[in-house]
Amino acid sequence: MNRAKRLDNLSAGVFNEMEERKRRVEARGLAVINIGVGSPDLPPAPHIMEALRRAVEKPRNYTYPLVGLRSLRLAVAERYQKRFNVDLDPGSEVLELMGSQDGLAHLAMAYIDPGDVALVPDPGYPIYEFGILLAGGEIYPVPLLPENSFLPDFDAIPAEVARRAKMLWLNYPNNPTAAIADSEFFERAVAFARRRDILVCHDVAYAELAYDGFKPVSFLETPGAKETGVEFFSLSKTYNMAGCRLGFAVGNAGVLAGLALIKSNIDYGVFYAVQEAGAAALSGPQDCVAETAATYQKRRDVLMDGLAALGWSIPKPQASMFVWAPLPPGYSDSAAFAAELLEKAGVIVIPGVAFGRRGEGYVRIALVKGEKVLSEVVRRVSENFRFK
Repeated sequence: MNRAKRLDNLSAGVFNEMEERKRRVEARGLAVINIGVGSPDLPPAPHIMEALRRAVEKPRNYTYPLVGLRSLRLAVAERYQKRFNVDLDPGSEVLELMGSQDGLAHLAMAYIDPGDVALVPDPGYPIYEFGILLAGGEIYPVPLLPENSFLPDFDAIPAEVARRAKMLWLNYPNNPTAAIADSEFFERAVAFARRRDILVCHDVAYAELAYDGFKPVSFLETPGAKETGVEFFSLSKTYNMAGCRLGFAVGNAGVLAGLALIKSNIDYGVFYAVQEAGAAALSGPQDCVAETAATYQKRRDVLMDGLAALGWSIPKPQASMFVWAPLPPGYSDSAAFAAELLEKAGVIVIPGVAFGRRGEGYVRIALVKGEKVLSEVVRRVSENFRFK
């Protein structure tokens, strides 16, 4: 039986190759340290786990969750008001999701027809591109260049492309580049989208993982943003609830209605117990959020300072759980360097090219291990590499 042709455009080649190399390295007896995949290693705060424990003991929570809990939607709206000074209607401008990736993929199905163009960052989180391809749309890669602080240059997008474009993906703090954006950038994004009647989709999954006093902003803080787009937030990173699969989309009511229609034909909603835990996370004490950010900042410093002492100098990110590391002196091929790092030191990082053509020259490092393990990474690198 032949698979659908749409799968021809999807690839996990780099990740599959890294997994195969990992098995060979472990077969030699070397324990592999995986700092490639961004899977949080910290637990949720006790009050969140307690809310989930209580919720799973309620028999009524085992029915189909066709309609989201009002308590969760209220908690989302209240959190957005407190954190970003953005007012949201819990009934029409908040939609719960099975993790933000669920909504990121399905939104394309709601708004992209075959032949429609979507503006997708390069490098960028793969689901933006995959969602468009699965919907039959066309990708226009928008370069994120270091000389532009990894922000898209809207003026450089050809007029014909902008005229045909239907969606624009943004993600700040960014994955994989860890770049940040300010209010002025979002004002430019809103102006560009309104001129061209383009739907802006902003992924703000890392808004609370910020360091050195930096405080990320929401796209929806920008005047006119709610009229032209939506924003996606995940509880996976902020509250260490990755396995619970809970996120939400907020913003334009009409856009969310289209996304809700797609989802109503695909799934039956988020487990009520998880929704209750999410409400507890958003409305409860936020000390745990600050503690998580502080933990990542310490890890960042241990790793970056240690590698810098070896001659591998990497700019310290101000936000996200990732480090976008230029290849060390003497290297130019990200896949080859990542393979050598795994083979020699037993350390997994993700080649930048896995996130798009313009990711070449970098590797992405995830700060998902404790300080002692990251110190071990530095030690292994020091024993196996000599940077020019």
